Amino acid sequence: MRVTRTLRATAGAALTGALLLAAGGTASADQVRKDLWPLEAFGAQQLWKDATGKGVTVAVLDSGFRQTHQDLTGQFVAGKNFANTSEGDGSKDLAPHEDIRDHGTAMAGIIAGHGHGPGGSEGVKGLAPGAKIMPLPQYKNGAAATRYAADHGADVINMSYTETPPSADTCASIHYAVEKGVVVVAGVGNDGLPKKNYPAACPGAIGVGSVNEFGEASDDNNSNSTLDLLAPGVKVPVAMGKSDSDYRTADGSSAATAYVSAAAALLKQKFPDLTPGQIANRLVKTAGLAKPDKDKHLKLPDTHYGYGFIQPGPALRRNIPAGPAQGPLPMPQGKAPQKTVLPGADKGYDTDPPMGGKKAIMLYGGIGLGVLVVAGIIIAIVVSVRRRNNPRPQAWG
Repeated sequence: MRVTRTLRATAGAALTGALLLAAGGTASADQVRKDLWPLEAFGAQQLWKDATGKGVTVAVLDSGFRQTHQDLTGQFVAGKNFANTSEGDGSKDLAPHEDIRDHGTAMAGIIAGHGHGPGGSEGVKGLAPGAKIMPLPQYKNGAAATRYAADHGADVINMSYTETPPSADTCASIHYAVEKGVVVVAGVGNDGLPKKNYPAACPGAIGVGSVNEFGEASDDNNSNSTLDLLAPGVKVPVAMGKSDSDYRTADGSSAATAYVSAAAALLKQKFPDLTPGQIANRLVKTAGLAKPDKDKHLKLPDTHYGYGFIQPGPALRRNIPAGPAQGPLPMPQGKAPQKTVLPGADKGYDTDPPMGGKKAIMLYGGIGLGVLVVAGIIIAIVVSVRRRNNPRPQAWG
């Protein structure tokens, strides 16, 4: 079954560069829990016998947060507003159901929602319901927010947005956080192109794309060497809307990123002494592929699948040697700059636009934008034909 995606510009997108979530229709709280397929796919009830994320803080860099949502009350620790806007400031340009806090609230719910109603049986429950959220609204200040999170007790940093091009300090700030033992997770983007996006392209960040309930990688993922892992990101119920009791169904690598951050929180609780690289190692060593993709005998990591979709149960339970501190993914080298890196002083980090210099500007602006749109349409058609010609996977676990 193909998934119809709604692509809209939102206030949140304007706030952080490009937030990575497209939202669909509303749903009731009890239906939300029934439709929350990632928890069933992960075997969450069994997972929580091993870890819930208790004692772990996940910093979420986003547009804003509705901290009073019924599924998130009590889940926030102190944060800082780097957005220079009111977190609840509405806009006359928003559709009636949209709020500047929507995206961040959705991510927080995926990570640490506790639900509501009898025994928390309704609404959104996160994969790491015992974790706490450090809310860091940011507007083109992701690097400053990253450094703040690293200095104020964050164990995991969730970045469900993209920057192209990145700031001079984007990769250096991630280097700084990783050096302090923080796991950094970022979405690869939903352009459906091989284009590299930041911060996912920074060494030290775990780059994440989305899959559906059958383990099929989304056509919208940006497929390239920065894609490390996949996670649920299609038809995911999320806590967002115009009130503290609203929900929507969402698609995108934003949601997938939040699920990987939640899985990292579970691992940080159970294995507090592991480095960020060693946490990534557990996720990589236990990642899976849908059977049709296994049959392709892919050489992993693959640009479309990375190492595969996360499987938190095996990641928590298997006897896996810790391995080198750096782990299996690209990591920053040398000593991290302790202070903010200013423009022109970032020569040790690959922060050039992904296509390089003036050619990138020509391609992604002005006339080049038309070329990009046409290329996207051609790729979508090719992928659609390829999908129709391949058998549908049965399930993923």
